[in-house]
Amino acid sequence: MRAGPGSGDAVPAEGGREGAAVDGAGPAGPLKVLLVDDQRLIRSGFALMLSVEDDIEVVGEASDGLEAVERARVLRPDVVLMDVQMPVLNGIEATRQIVVADLAKVIILTTFDRDDYLFAGLQAGASGFLLKNCEPEQLVDAVRAVGHGHALLAPEVTRRVIAAMVSAHDASPGSPRAALEHPGEHTPERSVAGAPRRPGGSAARAEAHEEALARLTEREREVLDLIARGLSNAEIARELFLGEATIKTHVSNCLAKLHLRDRVQAVVFAYEARLAHPAD
Repeated sequence: MRAGPGSGDAVPAEGGREGAAVDGAGPAGPLKVLLVDDQRLIRSGFALMLSVEDDIEVVGEASDGLEAVERARVLRPDVVLMDVQMPVLNGIEATRQIVVADLAKVIILTTFDRDDYLFAGLQAGASGFLLKNCEPEQLVDAVRAVGHGHALLAPEVTRRVIAAMVSAHDASPGSPRAALEHPGEHTPERSVAGAPRRPGGSAARAEAHEEALARLTEREREVLDLIARGLSNAEIARELFLGEATIKTHVSNCLAKLHLRDRVQAVVFAYEARLAHPAD
């Protein structure tokens, strides 16, 4: 059975292209992709971009979230490209159902002006976020990266997460942060990173974050900070003058010690814990 987004605590080293991480651990054959968008023109455009790649196969399309879940259950794609605003069932809830049922990994197709969708998508289990106006190469790289078990955030989207998480650190219910922590069904006993949530507000959260960070070595904290800035393993290796294999080990240790699902959650945790700041 296909492993869901978060099943792999180890994050392999990235290749030369930023954001594209391929370790050969993905499916043996072509990556199977399901396209979900209520606009046929967009689906056709993405299908055209992907169809020229020998290692990617578009196996189906859906025009709403409910159809996406049904098609994913039948077709068992490796990756679902998921729009958010759709009739019948929105893309966030469709993502949640697909991830919970372990049907596929999901890349959310997002835009700049709806951060609340982005944050809710994180909690729903999306493995990546992609801007709809991305270049064809970015689309292909994203499908390959997520299909081979990695999480990604486009640099522009990462900056949005960073800014919103810092500004909404103590936000009230209904804010983007609240949407991230309690989308749909409220789960106040859990934090963004998945660790038990303590009562008592921001002071208790800060204490919990400090305790979590204390489990990391100084080098692992450095690596976590660089992950939060959106650097790939190769870029972190260059920054710290270390080998990529060593960085891979540090990243794996960070995720395991902090009980994080993937690099997406690592970004959120780092800014919640005030380990990194937008001006860094």
